[in-house]
Amino acid sequence: MMQPALLRKQRILMIILLAMILITIVLGLSLGYSSIPIDRLLPAFLGNGTFKEDFILFSIRLPRILITLLAGMALALSGAILQGVTRNDLADPGIIGINSGAGVAIAVFFLFIPVEAGSFVYLMPAVAFCGALLTAVLIYVFSYSRQSGLQPVRLVLTGIGFSLALSGVMIVLISSTEREKVDFIASWLAGNIWGADWPFIWALLPWLLILIPFTLYKANKLNMLSLSEPVAIGLGLSIEKERIVLLLAAVALAASAVSVTGGIAFIGLMAPHIAKSLIGPRNQLALPLAILIGGWLLLLADTIGRNVLEPSGIPAGIVAALIGAPYFMYLLLKK
Repeated sequence: MMQPALLRKQRILMIILLAMILITIVLGLSLGYSSIPIDRLLPAFLGNGTFKEDFILFSIRLPRILITLLAGMALALSGAILQGVTRNDLADPGIIGINSGAGVAIAVFFLFIPVEAGSFVYLMPAVAFCGALLTAVLIYVFSYSRQSGLQPVRLVLTGIGFSLALSGVMIVLISSTEREKVDFIASWLAGNIWGADWPFIWALLPWLLILIPFTLYKANKLNMLSLSEPVAIGLGLSIEKERIVLLLAAVALAASAVSVTGGIAFIGLMAPHIAKSLIGPRNQLALPLAILIGGWLLLLADTIGRNVLEPSGIPAGIVAALIGAPYFMYLLLKK
């Protein structure tokens, strides 16, 4: 049974995070190459905006903000699952190669498979999932030992190796195709939010509507997996079954996110750590906070990136890396 004080603290933190997300959304809608005064946002949403205001808000900024928010939530939850399943605080879908696997699948699909533009949007998450799943299976196989089970340190090192190898594959693909397609892949690698339109939201949203409640339902199983294997078995947990199911959920969350945002790392690393430092290690309390923190971090990174260098800006993935890389080094030295 959870302590009432912890539940009350979680509610307060969630209210604070929702307020921070709302403030960042307002700033993101207002700031940009064509700025809109904050006092004009509400009239525009109520149907009293000018043509220019409506076009900027509803066709450009609002879909991008929603995509960024949803993708950050997915990456944060994926990172939390990976850290629990592998019992490794450094696990992150971007660091251990899952994002790279999704990226290679997207690149191959984009370059070599002709498909109608309308279908392309909805096929991207599925293609990314297939690539990420294949990569995750290979990483898992190379990290697993029959004598000692899953090796957390080996998993991170194997994942980093796969990430580097797959980055090399991306370079080979880039060097063998025409210029306009190279621009797309380079933009994806930098973590540029490219899927900033309403159809991409409808393509991403069903994955989150299914996987977020499913993971919250499995929170107690994730608590058990965070323990040592003998203790988890003693509690009656089917370790391999739960591990595989949760890994599939983590891969699907990461793949669906990066299929529309590009290769973004460190959000899945930072958000779970910040959540657990605020509320403790129990996943029933930490996962909802991690989801909100991840959404806010990526939204903040994109808002900063869009407004630092106008009009093109800095990709959100680069801003997230500038924040996350020092945090990764801190954790590496600490752990």
